[in-house]
Amino acid sequence: MAPANRLAHETSPYLLQHAHNPVDWYPWGEEAFARARAEGKPVLLSIGYSACHWCHVMERESFENPEIAGLMNDRFVNIKVDSEERPDVDDVYMRAVQLMIGRGGWPLTVFLTPDGRPFHGGTYFPPVDRHGMPAFPRVLDAVSRAFHDKPQDVAKAVSQLVAGVQRSEEAAVSDVALDPTLPRRAAEGLLGHVDTVHGGLGGAPKFPHTRAFQLLLRQWQATRRQELLDAVALTCRRMADGGIYDQIGGGFHRYSVDARWLVPHFEKMLYDNAEIPRLFLDLFQVTDDPAHRRVVAETLDYLLREMRHESGGFYSATDADSEGEEGKFFVWTPAEVAALVEPRDADLVCRYWDITDEGNFEGKSIAHVTVTTEQVAKLFGYSPDDAARAIADARRRLFAARSRRVPPALDDKILTSWNALLISTLADAGRILDEPRYVAAAAAAADFLWTQVRLDGRLLHGWAKGRSRQDAFLDDHAFLAGALLDLYEATGENRHLARARELADALDARFHDDAGGGYFYTAHDAEALIVRTKSGADGAIPSGTAVAAITLLRLHAFTGEEHFRARAEEILRLYQGAAAENPFGYSTWLEALERWAEGAIEVVVVGPPDAPDTNTLWRAVATRWIPHRILVRVAPDASDVPAVARDRPAVAGRPTAYVCRNFTCSRPVHTAQELLALLE
Repeated sequence: MAPANRLAHETSPYLLQHAHNPVDWYPWGEEAFARARAEGKPVLLSIGYSACHWCHVMERESFENPEIAGLMNDRFVNIKVDSEERPDVDDVYMRAVQLMIGRGGWPLTVFLTPDGRPFHGGTYFPPVDRHGMPAFPRVLDAVSRAFHDKPQDVAKAVSQLVAGVQRSEEAAVSDVALDPTLPRRAAEGLLGHVDTVHGGLGGAPKFPHTRAFQLLLRQWQATRRQELLDAVALTCRRMADGGIYDQIGGGFHRYSVDARWLVPHFEKMLYDNAEIPRLFLDLFQVTDDPAHRRVVAETLDYLLREMRHESGGFYSATDADSEGEEGKFFVWTPAEVAALVEPRDADLVCRYWDITDEGNFEGKSIAHVTVTTEQVAKLFGYSPDDAARAIADARRRLFAARSRRVPPALDDKILTSWNALLISTLADAGRILDEPRYVAAAAAAADFLWTQVRLDGRLLHGWAKGRSRQDAFLDDHAFLAGALLDLYEATGENRHLARARELADALDARFHDDAGGGYFYTAHDAEALIVRTKSGADGAIPSGTAVAAITLLRLHAFTGEEHFRARAEEILRLYQGAAAENPFGYSTWLEALERWAEGAIEVVVVGPPDAPDTNTLWRAVATRWIPHRILVRVAPDASDVPAVARDRPAVAGRPTAYVCRNFTCSRPVHTAQELLALLE
């Protein structure tokens, strides 16, 4: 093992993975750029994340290779960045590489001038010429020579790239009226891209794209067009049966390399396992299908069991590899199954999960479901109940045996934005499924972020190994504010609403673009990069700007304060043109537009907190799928209530519910039946 380099002092698991490379790595910071300026060298910027399979491949092939490392050290100042720790840096240079080569991804390899401006880049480079890709040493030599021998060419490339990245940020608040038909037209367009055999959008590789399918589900509710619901149900069913879903331990892998959801990239990301259950939860409320509820419960239970810090926050990811092999932790052979389950059940279990001698992944099998429990019962002469019991028993045994394997590496940093996505899901799941432990876990995670991932009243981006660092970004504020509103709706506790307002105020004070409208990704006093980005498009996670618009509209409904709605409308006007051109990339923005156009359905339940009749009224709406509604539960004698609940008394001393929309309220009602009739 090489001696430790500067990364040994970092807290990021990804950076620590590279702490013993022979490369003279620097973390992102002025020290590296000062050396580059002093020595007249270009900067090699390498960006990745801990669960990235091809990042590990490039490390093994190049960064651990003494000859290649020597070339890097001789010709460049080398900087390693965790894309999850510094999403601002990643965003800027990812845009530059996409302009250069038409695509992006990790590992991201970018060559910079000593002042941080990009002039060449790519993604993964092999150590030798392979599959049409140039060898990394050859790239290093060519880039170094160009930097020193062709400064005019480098300056031209820099000028074009920086201008291109700046142009990608150009958007202006439009005077054109907002078009409330956009979400419906977007859903119609997306429907044409649905894989009608396997679900999902398009072919391989296949990503969950949960926000797009939530758009389809909301538009089904608005139009009752059956094809929209069918597309969502098919996609959820195929994902739940596929290898992208961990059939043994619960939770979803990152994406599928094929169109059938069979072979995943095996990393598990917190944001996927926060977002995907939300889609299943919505679908469960629509269909009442227990299979969808099971996926929600298994995924959240996996997170609570394996991804939760003792203080309440949730870790970021687990790796695709274990013992140096991709997927080794997750795959099976028939012999392994036969050694673990009841002898009479082995063939049935292998048939149910398609575990064969030939395998479906490098000689072994990824468990996935190709037959129903009823079908496999009939094949093997079992009753459906006995087959279900055999499969459940096998799952427990395989899970216990798998737990004794060497697990994939854990990225144990706790990110505010990703935790906030999960807090929202846990709060909603606890409310909808009547599972208080999920709500309790959501509250504990929120309290952890509020007490441990802030400094002097300012939110921070993350926490690792007992240390909080890095100022928070737009996503952190917007996602956490929204999550706190979800917690408020699930608990009725005012502290969550108060904290959400505080974050919205911070967002306005520290991120708002007073000249151009909308919100920057970084705060006004953050480190200045070559471009200050501002975007309304979704990526691997939802757009922070779009989530901010939704959250501001919700706050307007709770408080009646017009400035929240005005800021949200500004965001909608800023990105309407882009969303009309690329609705797929603006699914979350379209949700905000729906909420703006339709207005919130405001449901207020007033009654003693512990009274059964109060709870009956509250649960009648708390478990029902009503897009764009807000839910408030207050005690009759409460003095500190949001504006939407003021002047809403408990009539005749009985628990009472009100339904309001567009400044018009229903008569007060006292029974669940009357309340549901109003909601219809």
